[in-house]
Amino acid sequence: MILAGHDAAWGEWRAAMAGPRMHHGWILSGRRGTGKASFALDAARELVSEAGVAQPPHDHPDIIVLQNLPASADDEKKREAGKPYNLKRNISVDQVRAMQRRLSTRPTLGSRRVIIVDPADDLEKGAANALLKSLEEPPGGTFFLLIAHRIGRLLPTIRSRCRLLTFPPVGDEEMDNILRKLEPQADDAMRHAAIAAAGGSPGAALEFVDLDLGKLHRLMIEIAENGDPDFSRRGRLAEAMGARPDRKRQLAAVELARAVVAARMSRTDRQSIPALTETHAELARLAAQAPTYNFDAGLLVMEIGSLLTNLAIPRETAHG
Repeated sequence: MILAGHDAAWGEWRAAMAGPRMHHGWILSGRRGTGKASFALDAARELVSEAGVAQPPHDHPDIIVLQNLPASADDEKKREAGKPYNLKRNISVDQVRAMQRRLSTRPTLGSRRVIIVDPADDLEKGAANALLKSLEEPPGGTFFLLIAHRIGRLLPTIRSRCRLLTFPPVGDEEMDNILRKLEPQADDAMRHAAIAAAGGSPGAALEFVDLDLGKLHRLMIEIAENGDPDFSRRGRLAEAMGARPDRKRQLAAVELARAVVAARMSRTDRQSIPALTETHAELARLAAQAPTYNFDAGLLVMEIGSLLTNLAIPRETAHG
């Protein structure tokens, strides 16, 4: 559990718990990998606990978590066997309705119940509309914690009914401490690359190390700086990506490319800003589409490489 940078969120949450009327809906907003899910579970346990009532150490009957289910029956079997498995792209309306049926009963151990949606970004349209009805008329003692990696993807009507808890990016020094503790095999170069690519997300930095994205990162920087006139660097980028990368690796590659562009934005001349802005916008489009589109992995990495080459093409100045 990575809980760095949560002091302000805990202060606001506990002040609300101590107040006369706890708000029933909360959005936990911040980059993926900043520990929002861990916070949500711990906060939910605090909320449902009551003096003199023994609390289960693991799954709690009064904490309902809605999240992406295994993609298929085979993936369900893989999950049960502790093997890697794929997830469905969305949280379905059937999942929300099943949760709502449980809300017609009383909580099991006390007077409160918490619904965690992780992530609320992945609610399909019907599911979001169904959840909205519960937020508009919540049963007594029911609270909602909606985890949002991209809050702009939530319905404005959902956002308007929830109180916002923001989870800011974690500083480089704290990120380095986390990596040293949890990934002691990572050398200085790997840690520095992971921190640069993660954009303040400890989870993303750990994933960078786990997925061995160092070679991808170096090649992306090389393409952005020197271009790729003979496509050789893009070929090496595809090799580093792997023949059959899973969706997690594909998403990580897109985010890595965005981090390369963002790093250049902070140290570029005015003439290069339009190319950087255009490239970042295209990568943001890919990042938004990648969780739900069936991209060909080879074409995806070639498109990433081609977008990065635009940064290395000299731009002639206009003459009046």
